[in-house]
Amino acid sequence: MEPEAPFRGQVFTVTAITLAIKQMLEGVFRGVFVEGEVSNLREAASGHLYFNLKDREALLSAVMFKWDARKYGLQLEEGMQVRVGGDLSCYAKQGHYQIVVRTVEALTKGNLFLEFEKLKKKLESEGLFAPEHKKEIPAYPQRIAVITSPTGAAVRDILSVLKRRSPNLEILIIPTLVQGDEAAPQIVQALADANAFSPKPDVILLGRGGGSLEDLWAFNEEIVARAIFKSKIPVISCVGHEVDFTIADFVADLRAPTPSAAAELVVQNSQNTREHIAALQKRLLQSVSLFYERAKRRYDLAAGSSVFKRPEILTQQKEQELDDLQLRLDTAWREKLTNFSQRFEVLAQKLNALGPQAVLKRGYSITRKQDGSIVSRVGQTKPGETVYVQVQDGMIYTQVK
Repeated sequence: MEPEAPFRGQVFTVTAITLAIKQMLEGVFRGVFVEGEVSNLREAASGHLYFNLKDREALLSAVMFKWDARKYGLQLEEGMQVRVGGDLSCYAKQGHYQIVVRTVEALTKGNLFLEFEKLKKKLESEGLFAPEHKKEIPAYPQRIAVITSPTGAAVRDILSVLKRRSPNLEILIIPTLVQGDEAAPQIVQALADANAFSPKPDVILLGRGGGSLEDLWAFNEEIVARAIFKSKIPVISCVGHEVDFTIADFVADLRAPTPSAAAELVVQNSQNTREHIAALQKRLLQSVSLFYERAKRRYDLAAGSSVFKRPEILTQQKEQELDDLQLRLDTAWREKLTNFSQRFEVLAQKLNALGPQAVLKRGYSITRKQDGSIVSRVGQTKPGETVYVQVQDGMIYTQVK
């Protein structure tokens, strides 16, 4: 028999149901103690402390207001194991529950956390985290190597995203343990195998699903960090959940918050390009359709015009204009020829009036010697020399006395 549900069928506003949850939480969970590991520690400008308490399976938001924090000389740090006392509450603005911490007590800091910090400082000082050593992630990878457990949720998440977003990619699964004492050596060997493939993969995804610090420890091993740094192929680290950080995340060329997010990062450019091409294709089809419609309208308009029905209309006026021009040209030529003829006759008359024949007709004569030269002075002749005199109707030969 199902327990009675006192609010079954009742309609709430978001504010009303949130306040109801807040009252129930604060009424039941007062003065409770919670043990866990401090993560995502942040001090606001107001002096209030915000952090998470986590263990292997879950995470709880926490806030410690500055007036409570001042009562304790304890300096909270990332990874610190603590026991806090306080009241469970609901922050209505964001709709999530949290513990309002009144007291805090430090438990022993785990050896693994101390080892993590020690190795992190060591490798950072050697430059393994330096940005200048980060290899560029290819924008359009074609071959992707995935190093993870073949049976874990991570590989399923990665394959799901890659096949959905970019189904033509070549994906190489390099199986390895991701937890336990044998995991670190296997991860190192998997990285070496990926770099030995021919042709080489364009990028490597290295990771696993979430877990405790102990579960993720293989990715905090020094040999794994150095193998990532040594890789000639860009490595994307995707270990655990967004709140988890490992040494592998700092050494890798890129850190993704989750395995599926890593897959999204790898193919985002390809997806964006496909979407861009699809958008261009749509615009092209729209442009072609618009061009066709405009051309069809112009054709219909032209086909319905009188010019297409009676094309001779286009030439009739031009032919008439041509005839008019021809007539004007002919008239202009005739006028010019008449003017030239009249001027020629006048010049010819003047020339004839000045010519020798006209002079002879007026009673004058021309005396020439036998060599044809004209005699214009007496001294040009001598007695006994024969000369001829040209008159209007012939020649008179005579002898000089």
